[in-house]
Amino acid sequence: METRKLQKVGYSTHSISLPSRWVKEWKLKQGDSIILTSWRDGSLNLVPEPVARNLDGVAGECIIDSDLCSEPGMLMRLVIGNYVLGRDNYRISSTRRISSGHIEEARATTRRLIGLSIIEECSDRIIIQCSIDSAKFNIQSLIRRLSIIALTMLDEAMQTFDTSDPSFAKDAISRENEVDMIFRLTLRLLMSAQEDRTIAERIGLEDPLHILGNVLVSKYLELVADQAESIARRVLEAGRFRNTLGEADTSVIMNLGKMASSIVTDAVDCFLSQDIQKANRVLETRALMDTEERRFTSGAMNVRAIAQGLAMISEKGAGIAEVAFDRALETPSKICHL
Repeated sequence: METRKLQKVGYSTHSISLPSRWVKEWKLKQGDSIILTSWRDGSLNLVPEPVARNLDGVAGECIIDSDLCSEPGMLMRLVIGNYVLGRDNYRISSTRRISSGHIEEARATTRRLIGLSIIEECSDRIIIQCSIDSAKFNIQSLIRRLSIIALTMLDEAMQTFDTSDPSFAKDAISRENEVDMIFRLTLRLLMSAQEDRTIAERIGLEDPLHILGNVLVSKYLELVADQAESIARRVLEAGRFRNTLGEADTSVIMNLGKMASSIVTDAVDCFLSQDIQKANRVLETRALMDTEERRFTSGAMNVRAIAQGLAMISEKGAGIAEVAFDRALETPSKICHL
């Protein structure tokens, strides 16, 4: 950290010298333009104009050598990883001919990511472009959307358990891809916000320190959806054991489902509203659910696995509530202040 004194130049202009090491690093010279942005926390951001243009999306291509992607899933994960990092342009190339397997992998991957599309496909290259405008998204809305889909999946799985109608569980399983798409879009926006604070403002992040908390909450919700899908599959597998359960055990499972859903719903609500008392109630309810889940020891293996899956969902909800609790402490209140 360096301290530099403000100098007055003329009647109304003030100046401060720039560190020579920074000027040399970015190869700046007299007459070059620097973009200045002031932030609510009092900081002033200085970015050389060429760098600012890149942050606005005028970036180079990401080159992926398909000849080196010999392991299963490698090409897909490279595209997804670059997408999450906020990159817009991808070139999948080969010195010979791109294999049919890699072509299909590239096509399938673009279908799993919002805003990504193939704009050129030849024998030795595939050009992919991302057309997402970050200004059109709000991070809180995306988190709310994630929670709605994940909880819908859980509700559908429990409806199959209650009614023995497999269509509900099958609907839940089919929603998993939508959750993954929104989760990866959310990560992309948060990673981009970390690099460029103007993006942070566009998506509704007032403080860059909140990026980590939003990443955690998004991941917890993605894991809730994963567990809901797993429960839906368990419910389908456990169908033939359903009639062997007593009324008491059936009631316990349904009650655990309601508690898990309530915990996640309330956790997301208190995260978005910064309600510290509600966050505390969520954490206490989760402790109560753990006690209820440990009491359930009867039933077939798949049925016990359903109870354990519901407990894991409540655990992710508690994780969201903990993030909400810590976030709420940033704002002074009657219950806690400096």
